[in-house]
Amino acid sequence: MGDEGASPRELLLEACRRNNTELLSEVIKSYSSAERTAQLLNTATDGVGSYCLHIAASYGSYEVLDALLDQEGLEVDPVDRLEADTPLHKAVRFVNGLSKSEWEAGGSLVELLLDAGADPRVHFQTALRILTELLQNGRIRNKAKLKPMELVDPRNTELRGVLQKGEFAIMAGNDVVDEDDEADGGPTGSASDSD
Repeated sequence: MGDEGASPRELLLEACRRNNTELLSEVIKSYSSAERTAQLLNTATDGVGSYCLHIAASYGSYEVLDALLDQEGLEVDPVDRLEADTPLHKAVRFVNGLSKSEWEAGGSLVELLLDAGADPRVHFQTALRILTELLQNGRIRNKAKLKPMELVDPRNTELRGVLQKGEFAIMAGNDVVDEDDEADGGPTGSASDSD
């Protein structure tokens, strides 16, 4: 037996469990390219088949999740082996476990994933399953046949609204004006109005 210490995979998963951005940064810096880093992030799983994003979302590790989502080539909708959940499913489950007074803070985890492109309607397993599910009901769900919205505590109307907004944005092809853009003085006129 060697005394080599923890592997990069083990360190990555531990950083996700403990919301340890310093450890995550060390792991990422130890890789020579964005492609190799993305490969680690997209393939490292724990003993039950949860990827780094699942673990970070399950533990409410906001800072680590934010740092992971900034990595080039990261798949934001991987499916875990145990429940066929996406990280968005895990984030909703995490929020459901919080007290009502913590829901707003927990909801930022869900918003972070949605902003990074997580799909509240779909997760990608295999082309066959996607086509079968789409033909049956237009949506793909986890093994329990639930979308993230269907996991939300019914009393948490704010989180339900965030997920509904995410679904609408994806169905509209992100061709919607965000209220924040209007408030910030974002683009309001056509390009032909400029000199």
